[in-house]
Amino acid sequence: MGKLDGRVAFITGAARGQGRSHALRLAGEGADIIAVDLCEQIASVPYPLGTPEDLAQTVKEVEALGRGIVAVKADVRERSQLRAALDEGLARFGRLDIVLGNAGICPWDDLSLAGGFVDGTDVDLIGVMNTVAVSLPHLKAGASIVLTGSTAGMMKGTTEVMGNTGGVGYSWAKQTVAKYTEVLALQLAPHNVRLNAIHPTNVNTNLLQNDRIYKTFRPDLENPTREDAELAFPVLQSMPIPYIEPNDVSSLVLFLVSDDARYITGLNLRIDAGGMLKGEPAL
Repeated sequence: MGKLDGRVAFITGAARGQGRSHALRLAGEGADIIAVDLCEQIASVPYPLGTPEDLAQTVKEVEALGRGIVAVKADVRERSQLRAALDEGLARFGRLDIVLGNAGICPWDDLSLAGGFVDGTDVDLIGVMNTVAVSLPHLKAGASIVLTGSTAGMMKGTTEVMGNTGGVGYSWAKQTVAKYTEVLALQLAPHNVRLNAIHPTNVNTNLLQNDRIYKTFRPDLENPTREDAELAFPVLQSMPIPYIEPNDVSSLVLFLVSDDARYITGLNLRIDAGGMLKGEPAL
């Protein structure tokens, strides 16, 4: 018996990284999965995004756990595509219990007028809101929504230190997700539908493990390697670690969507190894 037997989870950004980890963790507890990913590169993003092959691997691993999965290529920026993807999953599974608005990007350096800031906010904020919007008509009492924010959205001054327009868009979007969570959770509470957000520190995914981030953490080196950057990564945490793993985040997701958290709603929960204790919070 799993904690999520008979339930269905809708997960965006499920081809790799945190999204795949969440899909596998929830499937391991008995949930069937509706998985969505863009499966294309966005020009302003300086690291590889998920591919069709990555999404196919998520399908393979979920099915190996004995659970059903519907995987659809869709863009969270386009509400009609998300609605169509969810409808395909509902046609197979007939219900929706869990929503994970996980898809996110950090187009750090893009300075073009139609580039980084727009892409970052469209995916990280509008994409989250679109995910919730298409899901709400199908949620019943006991359902749970979990949104992926970032400690970058909870630390004071991050819109200044994130540098250029894409990084600022990322930070502002994550800040807004935090407030959105509190406001919408109050509207959903009378329906016994819960909404929370999680805010990780650096997570061991492509968003962290790329040359642009390495140079940010090691400006003293011309071409820093991952090994060079990992010497500096612990500066963001109070605990002596460089980053957390996707499965660490998945553990919190599982708790929040299970009956163990049935009265927890409207919270912005940090999973940051004490990182936020080192500075002044924005929220």
